Amino acid sequence: MQTTACNGSEDSSIIFYLMGIPSLPKSLFLPIFFVFLLLYLLILVGNTLILVAVVAEPSLHKPMYFFLINLSVLDILFTTTTIPKMLSLLLLGDRFLSFPACFLQMYLFHSFSCSEAFTLVVMAYDRYVAICRPLHYPVHMTPQNNAILAASAWLTAFLLPIAAVVQTSQMAFNNIAHIYHCFCDHLAVVQASCSDTTPQTFMGFCIAMVVSFLPLLLVLLSYAHILASVLRIRSRKGRSKAFSTCSSHLLVVGTYYSSIAIAYVAYRADLPLDFHIMGNVVYAILTPVLNPLIYTLRNKDVKAAITKMACLRGPKNAEKP
Repeated sequence: MQTTACNGSEDSSIIFYLMGIPSLPKSLFLPIFFVFLLLYLLILVGNTLILVAVVAEPSLHKPMYFFLINLSVLDILFTTTTIPKMLSLLLLGDRFLSFPACFLQMYLFHSFSCSEAFTLVVMAYDRYVAICRPLHYPVHMTPQNNAILAASAWLTAFLLPIAAVVQTSQMAFNNIAHIYHCFCDHLAVVQASCSDTTPQTFMGFCIAMVVSFLPLLLVLLSYAHILASVLRIRSRKGRSKAFSTCSSHLLVVGTYYSSIAIAYVAYRADLPLDFHIMGNVVYAILTPVLNPLIYTLRNKDVKAAITKMACLRGPKNAEKP
């Protein structure tokens, strides 16, 4: 790929200009702002409700819900790295990001994304042990082991994007680099460079494939064993109960990888740039919005805990003069 001459490449003088969705009419900025604001509030409220319910309800102090807390925290952090800036862009026209702010956003966005994939693997392992090796569950899924599994998912995710982010930061950019995106996504920043983008594009693609397909393979492997174990259960009630403990997690996994598929197809297909950007935005918002809805509507224990909190709060408010 040919490179273009740069007007300047000192880190301190580089400013990134977010182009957003280029063909989006300005008349739609305000409606889309309110849509994104509503989705962001749903993410914050929904995941906070799950956090409070799990912490406050002793019956939810189990490995499965410990990992669910990690997932809820991730969803809040993941969306907070991007949506506030997108809201500022839509409402105030705030399109500028400094060099450190852009690369910090890029690093956090991809770290939290990786961490979500690995946390879903850990949750699948928890279901595998619970259903396939129930007698070993209290031994394998101790609080210490749970903490190690969760910490490993977070640590691996925080280490993986470092090489790509550091190398991208060493590329040459114009003093004002135009990013055709709503936030500092790795590929969009690479394409804004006036260096040869081929090595960084390839590295980003390889990391994305590893982070996407390796966790998916592990999840599918876990559920293949789970399915085999469940089919050996003779009673219909027993099979139904075993499947019900996995349904919420399966829906979350399906949502997560569906959003990745949308982003991938939007990138690889011969579609206008706007579709590429929207595919990535869907990936950034869809799963965090649906996760709390899935766990509050599909999981009886979480739903009961939230209902209990609401009922306990109701009488207290009623007693106030």
